[in-house]
Amino acid sequence: MATLTPTMTRFILHWGEMGTRWGINRTVAQIHALLFVSPKPLTAEEIAETLSVARSNVSTSLKELQGWGIIRIVHAMGDRRDHFESIKDVWELYRQVMDERKRREIDPTLTMLRDCMLDAEKGGADDKYAREKLGELLNFFETVTSWYEQMKKLPTASLLKLTRLGEKIRKLLG
Repeated sequence: MATLTPTMTRFILHWGEMGTRWGINRTVAQIHALLFVSPKPLTAEEIAETLSVARSNVSTSLKELQGWGIIRIVHAMGDRRDHFESIKDVWELYRQVMDERKRREIDPTLTMLRDCMLDAEKGGADDKYAREKLGELLNFFETVTSWYEQMKKLPTASLLKLTRLGEKIRKLLG
């Protein structure tokens, strides 16, 4: 069982609550939070015992977190069990979550909007307004996606500088 400080407990409980607001199961989010603040990789049994969660729930949650690409299995000498650790670099974690959300949410939406635009172009005058609005939405998603693809290629130090320039850029652009 991992030893939790009051600060760690507070963070894990909050992360679980935020997870539900982001559309993620509370236990999945709490397990991620535990692994994020844990100084060493943990086994599924240690996670279950520490969070007082059923072992089966831990297994399912670990698979989901691995699907997101934000935790990984590591091995310890002399121990045949799988140990789990979270990505620790917050910028790498952010990039991974954003990539996965883009793949799961934005990419299918872009495909659907492109298909709708093809259908709307075949339609008559009745589709004119819908075609305009869908065209605007498609343009928005394509523009934001293009910007995201450029930003994710920046080294972390450059991305950090860029985000800190926010107010200066706003003033420059008017």
